[in-house]
Amino acid sequence: MTPCTIEKIIKLLRCAFHQAVRWDIIGKNPFEDADLPKREKKVRAIWTADTIRQALDNCQDGKLYIAINLAFACSMRMGEITGLTWDCLHIADEDIANDNAYVWIEKELARVDQRAIDALGEKDILFVFPRLMGGRSSTRLVLKKPKTESSIRKVWLPKTLALILRDWKEKQDRLKEFMGPDYTDYNLVLAQETGRPCEDRIIGNQFERLKKSAGLPNVVFHSLRHSSTTYKLKLNKGDLKATQGDTGHAQIDMITEIYAHILDEDRKINAQKFETAFYSNPDMRPVERSLQGEESGSVPNPDVMMKQLESSPQAMDAFTQKFIEQYGDQIMTQLAKKMLGT
Repeated sequence: MTPCTIEKIIKLLRCAFHQAVRWDIIGKNPFEDADLPKREKKVRAIWTADTIRQALDNCQDGKLYIAINLAFACSMRMGEITGLTWDCLHIADEDIANDNAYVWIEKELARVDQRAIDALGEKDILFVFPRLMGGRSSTRLVLKKPKTESSIRKVWLPKTLALILRDWKEKQDRLKEFMGPDYTDYNLVLAQETGRPCEDRIIGNQFERLKKSAGLPNVVFHSLRHSSTTYKLKLNKGDLKATQGDTGHAQIDMITEIYAHILDEDRKINAQKFETAFYSNPDMRPVERSLQGEESGSVPNPDVMMKQLESSPQAMDAFTQKFIEQYGDQIMTQLAKKMLGT
């Protein structure tokens, strides 16, 4: 097994035995201090902003178009997108005009085992979708609370995306009217033609077709969330707290670990700025050596000095200042004597 698989198994067992300790079945969690195998963390391939624009320009499916926008602009996970309902979108005229349009992320769409629902109850489940006619699946589609409290969050919408969602709502309303009683309204933003939930596999299949037809780099849909985080870190100059608020990461160090390469890029920019601000100033050492040569009695080469001074106005200013400091008093004395006729 790969180190990644071993790490996931240990994490699962640690969680299970932790619950056993809470139920007083065992006294100590044997996986609490388990050593995890070392593994190399690979940087996930992501799309740039230009690639995402290209994807949107070539996207022909309305649901996928909305999903890409929400994943990139709002840093939303797939389940959060497919579980989004219209009551969680605040895109009224006044909200958009005041740049206060936002999405409230509080649930996600998931497929869970019916036995798990029976055993654990519906504590975190907000809604269970009815089975299709004749369906005998052992799993159920549900709207449930996110895994962590930090995933429940408010994300402000760019004005253009708010208008796109308004237009999408109008199209969906026309479809409801056309379908009549054949449309079951669950108030979902992304829904199939009958109103049924749009599972992640449907979006995933459309995404695969888009990549092939448009000749786009091969990434998974979740990479759009990473593209979003990367883009926001660049826009806000590495503001981790603001970015964490949008992504819903439980710990801020999750951002610093996953996106360390982006922060390293900013540190490279720091070096470039330092080069421009400090090291790109004219090198005054040859001029200083020339002045020091005069003090020691040696005569500097005037042609070399003039070329150095003419090549840089800053060097000329520095030389003038140096010259005045060294010879200013003597020159002023000579001028005063001439003016007095002495």
